[in-house]
Amino acid sequence: MDTKWEIQRRRTFAIISHPDAGKTTLTEKFLLYGGAIQLAGSVKGKATARHAVSDWMELEKQRGISITSSVMQFEYDGYCINILDTPGHQDFSEDTYRTLMAADSAVMVIDAAKGIEPQTRKLFKVCAMRHIPIFTFINKLDREARDPFELMEELEKEFGIGTYPVNWPIGCGHDFKGVFDRDEREVLVFQEHHRGQDKIRAVECELTDTEVLDGLIGERMREKLVEDIELLDGASYEFDLDAVQAGELSPVFFGSALTNFGVERFLQNFLKMTTPPLPRETAEETVDPFSEEFSAFVFKIQANMNKAHRDRIAFMRICSGVFQRDKEYFHMQGGKAIKLAQPQQMMAQERAIINEAFAGDIIGVFDPGIFSIGDTVCSAKKKVRFEGIPTFAPEHFSVISQVDTMKRKQFSKGVTQIAQEGAIQMFHSPNSGMEEVIVGAVGVLQFEVLEYRLRNEYNVDIRRRDLSYSYIRWIDETPKKPDELNLASDTRWVQDFQGRDLLLFNNEWSIRWAEQKNEGLKLSEFSRNW
Repeated sequence: MDTKWEIQRRRTFAIISHPDAGKTTLTEKFLLYGGAIQLAGSVKGKATARHAVSDWMELEKQRGISITSSVMQFEYDGYCINILDTPGHQDFSEDTYRTLMAADSAVMVIDAAKGIEPQTRKLFKVCAMRHIPIFTFINKLDREARDPFELMEELEKEFGIGTYPVNWPIGCGHDFKGVFDRDEREVLVFQEHHRGQDKIRAVECELTDTEVLDGLIGERMREKLVEDIELLDGASYEFDLDAVQAGELSPVFFGSALTNFGVERFLQNFLKMTTPPLPRETAEETVDPFSEEFSAFVFKIQANMNKAHRDRIAFMRICSGVFQRDKEYFHMQGGKAIKLAQPQQMMAQERAIINEAFAGDIIGVFDPGIFSIGDTVCSAKKKVRFEGIPTFAPEHFSVISQVDTMKRKQFSKGVTQIAQEGAIQMFHSPNSGMEEVIVGAVGVLQFEVLEYRLRNEYNVDIRRRDLSYSYIRWIDETPKKPDELNLASDTRWVQDFQGRDLLLFNNEWSIRWAEQKNEGLKLSEFSRNW
């Protein structure tokens, strides 16, 4: 087998957006073209309707939103594609941040009527920090939309990068006629009832083909299109593939994921423009994906994907080499050789046992409780250690306890396992054990998910009492024991499940007090778990 060729054809990307921009719908249309599914699900259908493939958790189906990121692999046109579908809702953004660490590029979906929204802005910043190439799909052109020039200007102003519209919309809503492909010099004609994998009608024509264009889109639309394209050709950024792959220029595509319009053309262009697996940095070296030695890192842990087996899966991004089933590898954080049991290729909740996988692939392996997010697994011959994934500071806190005191064991197990996935963070007052558990989350909806999962996966009902704290800081360095620090009366010392010391604060004034009154105390907004 040609390992280099296998790695070269991998494309691993995340799909990001604000809620309701159409991200999950676009994901499903990609899967349709790859033949991975035969029928796209209805993301917000009735209880009897088919649900989105990537929304596999029962609560996701009930709420019609993505709560946890999911991984899907499929083949298309000679490429092996790994899609990471991420939650759009800001309350689940921590999962999205971690998932972006495993991606080589990102597809940003934007609602044509709403433009850039708060969550889109946050996610872009994470991509920019890692110089991840961004490809923009402006969705819902079959509905009323903002002026496309306005949208381009907003993208450039908000994100500080250039844009290159690969195609250009002809009208919107009831007047939506299709798009003009600037590179192929052809009009893709919109049909309102286009579904499935039917080929979209494409008509080759230059802007000077007045008769052909008038017949397709009408004289008024033709005159506006000619004017728009002349303006774009004269004033917009030139296409530069190097700038795209450096995250400095975003190719922009217009379409309608719901009606399947423009999706296949976008996928084809995206696959040509995006890169094969990229090198990964460690503190000591750059790891080449084409290296013979295997290396990977854990970016997500998910418990109970299979209710019947109460299993726990660690998701790994392979960074270099080839993974082989039943081969022994080295777990850097555990300091010992291990075999990765039940290696699986993922299709959301569906899985298939695999014998091998290549750099760029995402695999799931059975986790007996030894892995943490950010862990490195590699060949014993060539040991590397990737930087860990920082844990973001939660902003909401609650005290929880089990209703039935006889279910303390299930309660402790459930909260610990869910906390190890990284969606919530678990703390306790030192020496109190599990009598009083404090949970922290980036968004309040995470508490609802926690209650739902404890009840449905661990058969435990809980009481919850919200706390007034809004800030948490990890103690990096301290001149004395935490219980001897000079702190404001409303500041609380807690520990996480790994035994690290933290402080809970009600306001920024209390944080400043702690730093000023304790010389040598160093606090951090992120966990230093590497």
